[in-house]
Amino acid sequence: MTDFSHLNQKSQPTIVNIGDKKITRRKAVAKAVIELPETVFTALQKDGFETKKGSVFQTAIIAGIMGAKKTGELIPLCHPIGLENCEIAIEINAKNELEIYCTTEVEAKTGIEMEAMTGVSVAALTIYDMCKALSHNMVIKEIKLMEKTGGKSDFKR
Repeated sequence: MTDFSHLNQKSQPTIVNIGDKKITRRKAVAKAVIELPETVFTALQKDGFETKKGSVFQTAIIAGIMGAKKTGELIPLCHPIGLENCEIAIEINAKNELEIYCTTEVEAKTGIEMEAMTGVSVAALTIYDMCKALSHNMVIKEIKLMEKTGGKSDFKR
């Protein structure tokens, strides 16, 4: 096991020094799954995924993008990164769950995976918020990194 990157020699929290890193093209894809009770899914489908608060999918997409853009403010030791691309996609799987994907891209000295993870998390929380009047039995699960390229090491699930 390697050392934790966000601890200094005295085991105190620190931001990673990226001064000597090279700028590379970086991309990350994260995924979240929301399990909806049958009553919520049926009501949403019947109304075209519209609620009194507005379009569930469109609102979640905008919220996810906003969350990704604010990652450096939300996660204490993340570097602030100017996103060059952020896309949120929401799909319905065979189990009638919502799958949220966030793809982020940047040319920078440090990674972009936390922005993708924050994007799907905020989008999922927005869907929960918009549907909680129908039920609190929703489950946000499987928030995970699916892929990352650029930098020191690539990853693909």
